[in-house]
Amino acid sequence: MKSPVAKRSIVIGGHKTSVSLEEAFWSGLKEIAGRRSITLSDLASEINRTRNQGNLSSAIRLQVLAHYRDQMQPSEARESDSSAMLGRL
Repeated sequence: MKSPVAKRSIVIGGHKTSVSLEEAFWSGLKEIAGRRSITLSDLASEINRTRNQGNLSSAIRLQVLAHYRDQMQPSEARESDSSAMLGRL
């Protein structure tokens, strides 16, 4: 069985590093970089520079999630937040 997590090498700050992400997050990261007309490595470097804590893989996941949440309509965002709150009860 193939692992849902893909490990890829990227260059950050001139250094090659490996990042493990699910394919959906790799796709999202590539899409965001494409929309901004920057390389995937440049976007990952930016995320790395601005992350507050955690590892790079987690920071990338959170950035991709934030990007798509920001694109949701306000009513969809409220509905999503409400569903998340109900799921915690």
